[in-house]
Amino acid sequence: MGVFSRLSRDIGIDLGTANTLVYVSGRGVVLEEPSVVAIDQISNQPLAVGSEAKRMLGRTPGNVVAVRPLRDGVIADFERAELMLKHFMRQVNGGKNLFAPRVVIGIPSGVTGVERRAIEDAARGAGAREVYLIDEPVAAAFGAGLPVEEPTGNMIVDIGGGTTEVAVLSLQGTVLSESVRVAGDEISDSIAQYLKKVHNLIIGERTAEDIKIRIGSAYPNEDYDSEGMEVRGLHQLSGLPRTVMIKTAEIRESMSEPLSMIIEALKRTLERTPPELAADIVDRGIMLAGGGALLQGFDTLISHETGIVVHIAPDPLRCVVLGTGRVLENFKELGRVFASHGPSAG
Repeated sequence: MGVFSRLSRDIGIDLGTANTLVYVSGRGVVLEEPSVVAIDQISNQPLAVGSEAKRMLGRTPGNVVAVRPLRDGVIADFERAELMLKHFMRQVNGGKNLFAPRVVIGIPSGVTGVERRAIEDAARGAGAREVYLIDEPVAAAFGAGLPVEEPTGNMIVDIGGGTTEVAVLSLQGTVLSESVRVAGDEISDSIAQYLKKVHNLIIGERTAEDIKIRIGSAYPNEDYDSEGMEVRGLHQLSGLPRTVMIKTAEIRESMSEPLSMIIEALKRTLERTPPELAADIVDRGIMLAGGGALLQGFDTLISHETGIVVHIAPDPLRCVVLGTGRVLENFKELGRVFASHGPSAG
């Protein structure tokens, strides 16, 4: 094992519903790509992976399908998830797979045993020597710079593409957590459903995501609420292309249901938190990570609903992968984070 460790570079992976990020020991974060694969259905061969495949979403001819092999933070299409992982691992190794690496993968805390095994099997199939799984809230907390090793309560809310992870951590471990399959994808979908219902306008997932990023807002703000944007789509009644003007306040209304579900999960976790740790959280605040942390006003909304100060991680999109990297670089000291589920060797 020592020989392998010296000759192979260990890899940390944030295998996300929307994006996959890869950390290589000694080099840092070397890859950030959308979790999308484009397949030629006739030959069943991959045509593109990552950014190139994402550009094909909703724009492919009949014989080509662009798919996201992960849904709600877990593998929905095993074969294509393995293919995607293999492509990314080869890419970070410069196309060479001389020695199988040790791989640490961040996973949602609420995954089942079957889903856990599917991720391990996909990583081994992609060339991993050993597979370690780390709960995403723990990885995100490491990546956000929280003092997880200390005997103090830390609360993190990691809002990804498919899942939102709410966790209270102390002494390198999870005291309690809740994983809800409501996150960025559901927020984008709620925008698409609103436009269909109110404006009779049919839009694709990329357009919905673009609206969320550009004018999405979780909390009223006079400066921001005056903003709007033109949205193009298909008019449901005429079947013809149509452009409508939408405002920030409308989009906030459309997102209210999924945002409320995330807030409720956070409140449920706070209610179950032991008093000493709850006092620490009131003192230290709540840390937001993941792409959802970048939604305008979401930190203010959470603070308003809980009465606790909310911080946004310095690099919210990279928190989980940076956390896997920190564990890789300090494997002996931080190995306890794997105590609940040890390595899976090939």
